[in-house]
Amino acid sequence: LSTMAPMNAALAQDQGDDENAQSDESEIVVIGVGSRRDGRSAADTTAPVDVISSDELLNQGDTDIQNILRTSIPSYNVNTQPISDAATLIRPANLRGLPPDNTLVLVNGKRRHRAAVISFLGGGISDGSQGPDISVIPAIAIKQLEVLRDGASSQYGSDAIAGVINFALRDNDSGFQIEADYGSTYAGDGDQYSISANLGLPINIADGGFLNLSAEYGEIDATSRSVQRDDALGLIAAGNTDVSSIDVNTVTDEVVQIWGQPNVNDDFSFFANFGIDLSDSAEIYAFGNYAQRNVDGGFFYRNPNTRGGVFSNDGGETLLVGDLTADGSGACPTVNVIDNVPDPTTFQQVLDDPDCFVFNELFPGGFTPRFGGDLQDQSVVAGVRGDVGKLGYDVSFTYGENDVSFFINNTVNASLGPNTPTSFTPGGYNQRDLNANVDFVYGISNSMFASDINLAFGAEFREEQFTITAGDPASYELGPLAAPSEAFPTGQGFGSSSNGFGGFTPASAGTSSQQNYAFYVDTEFDVTDNWTVQGALRYEDFYNSFGDTLNYKIGTLYRLSDSFAVRGTWSTGFKAPTAGQANVSNVTTAFTGGVLQDQGTIPLSSGAGQFVADSLEASTGVRPTLTSETSQNFTAGVAFNIGNIDFTVDYFNIKVDDRIAISDQQDFFQALSDFATANGQPFGDDVTTTSQAIFTLSNAGLIDANDFAGSEDLASFGFFTNSFDTRTQGIDFVASTDVSLYQGSETDLSLAFNWTDTEVTDRGLDSAAPLSLGRATQLEDNLPATRGNFTVNHFDGPLRGLIRVNYFGEFFECHLDSTNDAAGEENGYCDLPIFAGEEFTVDVEGSVTINDKFEIVAGAQNVFDNYPDVNPFAGIVGSLYPTTAPSGFSGGLYYVKLRASF
Repeated sequence: LSTMAPMNAALAQDQGDDENAQSDESEIVVIGVGSRRDGRSAADTTAPVDVISSDELLNQGDTDIQNILRTSIPSYNVNTQPISDAATLIRPANLRGLPPDNTLVLVNGKRRHRAAVISFLGGGISDGSQGPDISVIPAIAIKQLEVLRDGASSQYGSDAIAGVINFALRDNDSGFQIEADYGSTYAGDGDQYSISANLGLPINIADGGFLNLSAEYGEIDATSRSVQRDDALGLIAAGNTDVSSIDVNTVTDEVVQIWGQPNVNDDFSFFANFGIDLSDSAEIYAFGNYAQRNVDGGFFYRNPNTRGGVFSNDGGETLLVGDLTADGSGACPTVNVIDNVPDPTTFQQVLDDPDCFVFNELFPGGFTPRFGGDLQDQSVVAGVRGDVGKLGYDVSFTYGENDVSFFINNTVNASLGPNTPTSFTPGGYNQRDLNANVDFVYGISNSMFASDINLAFGAEFREEQFTITAGDPASYELGPLAAPSEAFPTGQGFGSSSNGFGGFTPASAGTSSQQNYAFYVDTEFDVTDNWTVQGALRYEDFYNSFGDTLNYKIGTLYRLSDSFAVRGTWSTGFKAPTAGQANVSNVTTAFTGGVLQDQGTIPLSSGAGQFVADSLEASTGVRPTLTSETSQNFTAGVAFNIGNIDFTVDYFNIKVDDRIAISDQQDFFQALSDFATANGQPFGDDVTTTSQAIFTLSNAGLIDANDFAGSEDLASFGFFTNSFDTRTQGIDFVASTDVSLYQGSETDLSLAFNWTDTEVTDRGLDSAAPLSLGRATQLEDNLPATRGNFTVNHFDGPLRGLIRVNYFGEFFECHLDSTNDAAGEENGYCDLPIFAGEEFTVDVEGSVTINDKFEIVAGAQNVFDNYPDVNPFAGIVGSLYPTTAPSGFSGGLYYVKLRASF
C-alpha cells in the first residue's frame, strides 16, 4: 500500500511506462482525486489519499477486484454473499462502515454508472443500497488506484460521503502483457481460472497518441461450507428417502442447502483507453468497457411438510391439498402430518384422486431453488481537454448501462398446481446513466501568496433511468389454486408467482428517471511555502424530485517541518435516492420468526405504496416519505517520518442524517386487517392469508386488486424511507518503509490499521417506521471495529517474495436477520445472535522472473486454512460458519500464475 507521506516525495511510482518496475524514489505519484490543481501528488492533499500501484493489484491470489481491495484497504469490507438474492450477483462493499452507494466511484476521474442491482438483503448495513459494479474492472487494466478517504460531495456530487475511489486506467502506448491464473481451495472446491492481457499501441496521427486495451476471461466454481439442516435430518430419520438427492447442480449431494460462493460463469471484461494529442495544448480522449457474466447459486430449502403456500399453510400440521375441479366438488381429504410423516391413508387418497393435488407428488423430498442472473455492463466516456493560455478546460460526455436478467430454476408457481413449470425468467433490472460535464481551471497570479490561486469551476448534468422488465407470465401469474372463484371466494391458499423470487408484473414494469444539474467552484492555493488551503462549494438541483442542496468543504495542510505535517477538512455532503430506490418493486423469500416467508419492497409512489402510507399515517400519525440524506464529515491527521519510516494517522467523523434504507418489515396481513376493521368489514375466520385479505377487500370495493398485483403472497413489506441517523468515526494508521537486508536486495514493509465505530444516534422513533433495536445492532457491530494488515515484499534480482498478515476484529451477526427487540440487549436484540471472535489469516507468494520477460508465480491466500468461529445455529439452515464473516469462510486457497511481458 502506497499512501500519503508529505516528507517522502516518492511512495510509489507512475507505472505507465513499466508495469513491472520496482519503486523509484525519484518519481512522484500524480493523483486524480482530492485536488484539482495540476500535478498534485498524494503528499500535497488536505485529506488522506491512498495510492495502490498496479503491481500490488496484480500480485494477489484473487482475481476479483473487490477481494483485492479488501486486502489493500483496511476500511474496505466485502464478503461472500450466499442466498442474498441479487446481492449474490453484485456484492455490496462497505468503505468506512457505510453502504456501497455512500462511496463515489470514478474511472479516470469520471463518475462510474450505477449497477442495476439493489441489495435488498444487505446484512443490515447495505439494505437497499445501489452502488456501481466495480467487479467488471479487471486488475490488469488499472495503472493505479486512488482512494480519497474524505467526504467530497462538494467536489464531485452525490454519493461521496464515505470517500471516493478512482480507477486510473493504464495508458502506455507500447508493450504487451498476458497472465494466466489458476487456483483452488484447500477443500478441493471453488476452482477458479482467468486469462487476462493488456496491449499498448501507439497512434501516429496528429501529434501522436495511444490506445490501450485490456481484457479478462475467467470462471469460478461454487464452494460449500454447509451441514445438513436439522429439519432435513428429521425427514430422513422419519424415512423420507427423497431428501438426500433433491439438490441438483451443486457442489455436493450430501446436504439440501448450499452455503458458499456461487458459480460465476463466462466472466468476460474488456476495457479500452484512448487519447490523441491534437496539439501541445489539446487532447481528445475516450475510454469505455464491456462486460458480461453469469452467476448461479442456491436458495433456501423448501421443506415438503411445512413450506407455506406450497406444502402447508399451518406450519406442517396438515398438508395443503388443492381441489382441481372448477366447482369445488373434489371433496379432498385433510392430510395430517405426524412426526414428519403425512398420514399414509389420506395421503394415498389424494394420490389416487385426479381431482386432488399436493406438491409432494412432484417434490416428495422438498426442493431447493437455484437462482441467478445474466449481467451485462457497458460504458463510453469521450471528451476533449486542453489549455487556452492559463485557462484549462475539460468537456466530456458519459454513457453507462448495467443490465441484469434474472432466472430461477427448480421451483414452482404453486397456484398453477400440477401445470406449473419449474424454471422461470422473473424479469430484470436495467440502469442507464448519462452525464455531461464542463470543467475549467484557471490560475490567478498574485503577490500575496506563495502560489497562484487555483480556481476550478464547472457544471454537470446527469440523467439516470431505472427500468424493470416484466417476467414471463408463469413467474407472476395468479393461478387457479390461488385466484378467487365462485367455488373458492378467497382462493385455496396456494402461493402465486415463482417461489423464491416472484416475477415482475406488467404493472410493476416500466422506466423511472430523474435528472439533476450542478454548478461548483473549487479553489486551492499555498498561503506560504508550508501552508495550503482548500475550499469548495457545490449547488445541485434534482428536477421535481428531491429538491436542491448546497454543500461546501474547507481543508488545510500545514508542514511544521520537513518531517511533520498536519491536515484537516470539514465538509457537508448528501446522497439523493436513486430512481431505482424510489420506484423499485421486489419480492424475496427470507427467514422471519424461524420460518420462510415472502417479504416485499413496495414503492411509496405505487397504488399499494399509497395504501401503505395511508395505513402507517393512520396508525402512527406520520406519513412515510423518501428524501435525500445529508452528512457532515470531519477529518484531522498528521503525517511524519522517523528516519526512513513514514507514518500517517488520520481521524474521521461522519454524521449521516436521514439515511436512505429499506424500512423494517411491516406485517402486511395485519395492515390489511386493520384497514378492513376501520371500514366496518372485519375479516372472518376464512380469511387467513394476505392474498385472501386482498381478494376480500377488492370484492368489497375498498381497494383495487390491480394495485396489489405481485404482492398477494407477502407476509410483510418494507419501503425506502429516511428513518434513522448514524455517526461513524474512526482512525486510519499507516506506516511504511524499505530496507536492504543484504546487498542487492530490497524489502518493503508496510503496516495498515483501521478502527471504525458506528453508532445509530436516532432510530426515528417519531417516524412512520422506526429502526428496530436489532437492525441498529447490525448497523453498529456487523463489521469488525478493527482491521489491519502487515505486508513484507522482498525483491532480490529475479526473485520476489511476499508475506501478508491480515487481522479481522470481533464482529456480530444476527443470523438470518432474525431481529427481535424482545430478545434483549445482551443478545443484540437478535433471536439468533452470533458473537464471533477475532481472526488472523496469512497470505504468501513467491515468484521468479526468467529473461526479464516471463514470471512464474505461486502462492496461497489464508495459507494456514483458518476459518471463522463455527455458527452455533448451523442446524437451522445448514450454514456451518457465520455468513457475513469478514475474513470469508472458504478457508485456504492456493494458486499459480504465469505472466509474460513484452
